[in-house]
Amino acid sequence: MTKAFPNRLARLLTEVFAPAVLASLLPLVIGVHATGSVPRGLAWGLLASLFSAILPYTLIWYGVRRGRLSDRHIGHREQRTKPLAVGLVLVLVGLGLQLALHAPRELVALVVAHFLGGLVATVVNHFWKLSVHAAVAAGTMAVLALALGPALLSTAVLVAAVGWSRVRLRDHTTPQVIAGAVVGLLTTGPVFALLR
Repeated sequence: MTKAFPNRLARLLTEVFAPAVLASLLPLVIGVHATGSVPRGLAWGLLASLFSAILPYTLIWYGVRRGRLSDRHIGHREQRTKPLAVGLVLVLVGLGLQLALHAPRELVALVVAHFLGGLVATVVNHFWKLSVHAAVAAGTMAVLALALGPALLSTAVLVAAVGWSRVRLRDHTTPQVIAGAVVGLLTTGPVFALLR
């Protein structure tokens, strides 16, 4: 096996399980689960995804295009605070809209959990480069296991793979990945469990 294969695999894992991807897809799954209806669940999930992932990622993409941000994963810690804070504001706007429209409780719980996990990650990233990839992957695993059953704890393998990819690509150190996963588990999981 050449050195290029592990690097390509790491890049693939980093992109496929990026925070924007997971934060876009998880509300769709929870929306369908919460409503028991694919069309209604996807509509509610899309509303949550719009404010929790799509709009924040669009602003990051715009910042990269304008040269204000280094890359779509915001590799420079110093550049992370403002986009993460703006993302949190968008999550709150979406949450307010969901509450006003009487969104399913489980989906509201997910958005609150996303917000609190994002808030902790934003505060930590102001001082130290915590892995948001690992935080979102671990939080996603926790929510899936709580909502759909403990068999989905098996997705811990994907959390570990995402963590490995971030270290392999030298975007994070092992402690930064572990800290991210702990933040995801200890914020997103318990908040979702309490509010659902």
